[in-house]
Amino acid sequence: MSLETKNTLNENTLEKLQKLIRANIDSYDGFRESAEELKDERVAALFRELAAERSAMAAELQKHVEWNGKEAEDDGSVAASVHRTWINIRSKLNGGDTQVILNEAERGEDHIKNAYEEVLKETSGSAMNDVLQSQYASVKAGHDKVRDLRDAYKNK
Repeated sequence: MSLETKNTLNENTLEKLQKLIRANIDSYDGFRESAEELKDERVAALFRELAAERSAMAAELQKHVEWNGKEAEDDGSVAASVHRTWINIRSKLNGGDTQVILNEAERGEDHIKNAYEEVLKETSGSAMNDVLQSQYASVKAGHDKVRDLRDAYKNK
């Protein structure tokens, strides 16, 4: 058994990176589209910031997959596309209500946070652990910002 390096990742690790690439693309798309629907510019700015962060994280993981001779995912999931459509419909029905969009964004953040937690467990000891831990910290921080904003809007 050879030691895994970032240039010789095993198939399981590569499969998990592909999963996280899709999750980050989904998150990017969700934040970007939601920012366009929001009337509250402060929340929209945060969503644009988080979208850019998730895009960069996807690109970082894509590089690692490609360094290992594989074609990296470059599209999100069908389920996330359906979820974004649902957010858009709800947003339009509620006049771009920030609370509605924050509720849905927090659900999306739960999804990506859980995806990272699962992959970190499944790839423990991987050569990618440092990258995944760093990205997870960013995801967790983004999740907490969205959750705190959602809760603040509930109390308005």
